[in-house]
Order: sequence, then structure tokens, then C-alpha cells
Amino acid sequence: MSKVINLKRGLNIRLKGEADQVIETTVRITRVAVKPTDFFSLSPKIVVKPGQQVKAGDPIFFDKNHPEIQITAPSSGEVLEIIRGERRKVLEIVIQVDGKNESAEFIRNDPQKLSRDEIKDQLIKSGLWAFLKQRPYGIVAKSSDNPRHIFISGFDSAPLAPDYEFILNGQASTFQTGINALAKLTQGDVFVGIRPEQANGFFSAIKNIKINQFSGPHPAGNVGIQIHQLSPISKGDIVWTINPQEVLFIGRLFESGKIDFSKIVALTGSEVSSPKYYKVIHGACIEDLLNKATKKETNERFISGNVLTGKQIEASDFLGFFDHQVTVIPEGDYYEFLGWAMPRLNKFSISRSYFSWLSPNKMYRADSNVNGEERAYVVTGQYEKVLPMDILPVFLMKAIIAEDIDKMEQLGIYEVIEEDLALCEYVCTSKIEVQRILRDGINLMIKELGS
Repeated sequence: MSKVINLKRGLNIRLKGEADQVIETTVRITRVAVKPTDFFSLSPKIVVKPGQQVKAGDPIFFDKNHPEIQITAPSSGEVLEIIRGERRKVLEIVIQVDGKNESAEFIRNDPQKLSRDEIKDQLIKSGLWAFLKQRPYGIVAKSSDNPRHIFISGFDSAPLAPDYEFILNGQASTFQTGINALAKLTQGDVFVGIRPEQANGFFSAIKNIKINQFSGPHPAGNVGIQIHQLSPISKGDIVWTINPQEVLFIGRLFESGKIDFSKIVALTGSEVSSPKYYKVIHGACIEDLLNKATKKETNERFISGNVLTGKQIEASDFLGFFDHQVTVIPEGDYYEFLGWAMPRLNKFSISRSYFSWLSPNKMYRADSNVNGEERAYVVTGQYEKVLPMDILPVFLMKAIIAEDIDKMEQLGIYEVIEEDLALCEYVCTSKIEVQRILRDGINLMIKELGS
């Protein structure tokens, strides 16, 4: 019988623009890209050049520090360009999709008949290993490690997040194959967290997993929160995480012996005229999705991911490596008369200074305006109200700013990555860039102690 964990702390941000449960399959993706910047602590070595023809699953680049970790092409086609930034930093490798869906050939076999090393070798050669994230730090897992457990969150509680039950519907066999492969990679268990209302849904028929139920507001769907509640991470502990759609990639690999990076993403947000789901290729150019899909009534902000943790991109940019959602909201490029002194009847707030608490079911058209600037960093107790973890986030942030590694360890840096503290940044009166500071702290830990 699954364990039920009730989380009281957190916050659901009620935004307009949730995707209807309709999948659009007619959008033709013309370009895809892989961004080395999506991978923390990875130093890319490019192995392709413009004009080169590639198949899905062919290597594009590998990590100089861990050469066995390689990233492969999402689709067959021609390498259009390698975009570089300052100091020749590689930003994107862009591929023109040829529509042939050709794939490199891999072993087709039942994972239950393969050894751990055979499964690991298959995942590394295909590039699917890069989807396995290590906790602590939220970086690509090391192939030499043996994780204590593997964790998957079967739901996303972030604003306007996609519904995985809907996305995975009809793909139980492929998902099971992926789970069977993952189960061979750990001597522990594969944990899946679900909502109580999912108890009889998609995941109930999946074998080789341990299901736990989580109720409560966001961030209940964050895999880091679920790990903290079930098996907290201490110094020296290693667990791995992966997204449900990425389990499908693994299942397809072993079922067909080929790479199939097709995925379903949710196009959401108040500025989308008809929010819904789209079947695309991994790393797709979002311009193909946005064509005639947005209202264009205001200056718009395009986000790969959700409004709390996603990255701002241009309309001609590409879907992030780990993202399953595109959000379009109004740009907050304006000033308000009298600012905070106005009643703000149409603004959502965690504070009772405004009136959103009187309308608990009202949906809001929020923009990117942060309504102020950075100010003195003080202890207000706001962070603790939205973080269902037994850590002291303000003191952790101050330890990171002071670069006090001993304090960072004691205050729980092994347990969190950016998404876990995103709500702290959202509610912060001091307008502190909590997620950036946390990543700076994680990078310091890796530099000083290794990953």
C-alpha cells in the first residue's frame, strides 16, 4: 500500500492559460537545437561541424571532464550552425530537420534480460544517459556511481504545468520497458510520486516501482521535495532522478533499437490564444509552435519551462533540454502609478496587503514585472511558508553568500536545487535572486569538494 504524505506548506499560483487536453500533431518542426548551457558543470567538446549530416542518436558533443557522457542529435538532418558566445562559449548546435526520422542503430532487447553494464552502455552510446540527473547538485549522473534510489515525480505542480497522466496515456508498455531498464541501474528502489487522485490512474498498473502519494500545494510535485520526505540526502549520498517522458525515450530505445525523441509539450500562458499540447521533437524551435498561436496584444515574454524556473527565450529560440512546457505571458516593461500603494485588485499575492485571498478560485493574467528592486536581506519568515522542507533557507542563502562551505553543508545544500527554492524567490520581499545564489553555491561545492 502506498504511503500518503500531506504537505501543508507551499503555494499554488493561479494563472490563466492552462493547456486544454488536446494534442496537436500537425505542426512541422523545421529546426532543432541542443544547448550545452542546459547542462551544469559540463565542458562540451563538439564532434560535428556545419554541413554535416547526422541521424538521431549520433553524437554531437561530449563532456571533456567525463568523455563517456555524450549528447546526441534529437533528429536526422544537417548541422546548420554552431552558435558561440563570449570567449567562444558554445551556446547552441542547430540542426535542420530533414523529415526522414532516421536513427542510429542500437541493441533491441528486453532490459530484464540484460545486465546493468549492458543497459548502462546502451544509454551512454545513445545519449539518453544525459537525462539522468544526480542529487545532490542537479547535474548529469556519473556512470561510475551506484545510486541509492531513483526518483520520478508522476505529476508537476508548477504553474500551468503539463498533465503527465494525459501525456503518458496509451504508452504503458513503453513506460514499463523504461522502468525495467532503470530498475537495473540501482540496488535500491525506483520511487514514483503521485497525487492521491492518481491512485487508480496510469502508474497503478506499472510494475517494478514503489508509489507514494503527495497532497498539497506546489512544490509538492518537485522530485526534490519528494526525496526529502522519503529519503533525505546527507553528505555522501547519491540518488538519481528522471522525468516521466524521458522514461519513454529509454523504453523506445530498448523496444525498437532506435532513438525516438518525439515528445509532447504544453503551450501555456495567458497570451496563448488556444493553449494545448503539441507533439514535437526534442529541442524543437518554438517558432514552429507559436505561429499564429499567440494573441500579440502586448509585448510578450516567451519562457522555455514554467514561470518560476523556466528560461526567457526569443520566439525564434529552442526548447530547453529538460523542458516539457512553453509559457507565454505579458512582458512587465512598465511602471505603475503610485506602485505598491495602489489597491491592485487584479494582482495575485501571497500577502493580505492585496485582495487575492478573497477570491481563492480566481485566475490571474500575471506579467514579468518584479514590482520593485533588490533591497536589504532580512529574515521575514516568508520562505518557510512556501518550502515544505526541514531546512532554514534564508540562513542557507547567507552561508552561500559568505562562501562558508561548512555552514552550507549543515544547512542543507545537498538537498536542494533551483526549482525547490523557486517559490522562495517569488515571495521574497527583498527581491533576492535565490535561484542564482543557490546555483553559485552548488558550483562552489563542486569546485571545492567535487561532484
